[in-house]
Amino acid sequence: MNKQIPAFGLGTFRLKGQTVIDSVSTALELGYRAIDTAQIYGNEAEVGQAIADSPTSRDDLFITTKIWTDNFSRDKLLPSLQQSLEKLQTEHVDLTLIHWPSPGNAVPLAETLAALADAQSRGLTKLIGISNFTVDLMKQSVDILGKGNIATNQIELSPHLQNRKVVDYARSQGIHITSYMTLGYGKVLEDPVIQEIASRHQATPAQVALAWAVQLGYAVIPSSTKRANLESNLKALQLKLSEDDLARIATLERNGRLVNPDGLAPKWD
Repeated sequence: MNKQIPAFGLGTFRLKGQTVIDSVSTALELGYRAIDTAQIYGNEAEVGQAIADSPTSRDDLFITTKIWTDNFSRDKLLPSLQQSLEKLQTEHVDLTLIHWPSPGNAVPLAETLAALADAQSRGLTKLIGISNFTVDLMKQSVDILGKGNIATNQIELSPHLQNRKVVDYARSQGIHITSYMTLGYGKVLEDPVIQEIASRHQATPAQVALAWAVQLGYAVIPSSTKRANLESNLKALQLKLSEDDLARIATLERNGRLVNPDGLAPKWD
């Protein structure tokens, strides 16, 4: 299952209107084949337009969307995903995630996961997964769906927030890790250790952070609106960090969490 999630994709968080159309179009032109969006981003229709206008075959693409918390109930999840598919102009997505744990457990996790599994059995999504889930929530999810049925947990993860407990548990259950905010809103790029490694490899700090995550086996979904950055980020796949580089980056952990929305965030590990 994990092999199906591409190591490198394009994130579209905070990108709207023509900006997201241009970002997705340029990325596809440069060779990106995985695109990550979400219902709450308010850009699925624009992402769908960019994909429809691209000569890239749908069969070559890996499209991810995420179900928003308002749509977690059994009666809302499927219709909301069908609306997402219409906006994205596709008959199915490749991966559908629960975007956040249900605030205040308003909708039981078992109900949401059952509806998501139903969407998968109907062919609306190839794979299903979770996002921003703690070890405890992953355990509950595995108990509900069974081991091997959760494709990924998409979490904030960077050299400054390495999230090892979550990663270790996910690995033990065959749950792939997708890293978002891998560059830490740019904070990671200013880290002297990252800069020194970049300089030695004649690479950019962004390439080092992304290569680090990919070499650890995570999928990454950096976003950019600039062609030069989209092109440069993709070159992280060619960068091979040494064991020493990885060991040095391992020391940069500082629990530097940047995404912690009130009312949504669970009690983090």
